[in-house]
Amino acid sequence: MSDQPAGGRTPDEPDDVVVPDDLSSLLDGPAGSSVPDDASSLLDDTAGRTVPDDASALLGSDGDERSATAGTPTGDGASAADAADDRDAADDAAARDAADAAPVVVPDDLSSLAAGGTEVPSLALVVTQVAAPAPLAAACALAKVDVDVVPSSVGAIAVLRDPASGAAGAEAISRLLRTLPVILLERREGQISAGRWTGGARVADLPPGLVLSDAPSVLEDLLLGDAKVAEVPGVVSSVGMSRWQAMRALAAGRKSR
Repeated sequence: MSDQPAGGRTPDEPDDVVVPDDLSSLLDGPAGSSVPDDASSLLDDTAGRTVPDDASALLGSDGDERSATAGTPTGDGASAADAADDRDAADDAAARDAADAAPVVVPDDLSSLAAGGTEVPSLALVVTQVAAPAPLAAACALAKVDVDVVPSSVGAIAVLRDPASGAAGAEAISRLLRTLPVILLERREGQISAGRWTGGARVADLPPGLVLSDAPSVLEDLLLGDAKVAEVPGVVSSVGMSRWQAMRALAAGRKSR
């Protein structure tokens, strides 16, 4: 027999729990370190080399004259050489005509020509300033965002169950946190991209090298594939978390403040 009383409420369920529209007050975390937008200082400004346009000075006039006169056939040899040249020219013309007559097929989808344009990420995660994974997982459960949240020294990290939904996940999480910025990191074929989101919008692209320069080891391990999110100690998943469980987790986070 279930211990839950009639009406779908258990004895320890709080009666006054109201889910606010703005969950940022429940998810306060340590102040995040600012990430510089400008990484131009990392690029070396090397002096260019001037390449001369005219290289004629490198050629000797005597050599040119010899090239023009050497091997020039005379008499019957000249006639045979001219006939051979005419046949070669005719063959080249026939080959060009055949190439021009061949049909040219233009593919409907040219997206494959754009490098990385449509490649689906193999990993997408959102770095937040939320102090603990449980409140963030609860907020994601209420927002119907499927994530596994792990703790780190910089804040809770939400790993998207569907890497292709990285942008949608970052938008939803940044809306929940309102003014607190989050960073979306995506991995595509070994390449990492980073962007800062605030209030549901991507506001800046970030140099991945700078973002990861002081990153905690768990973040690097996840990005490099050296660790599985399910094996990280303290992981909390929003998948399978009921609305009642999410409300309790948020209420507990508010009472512990």
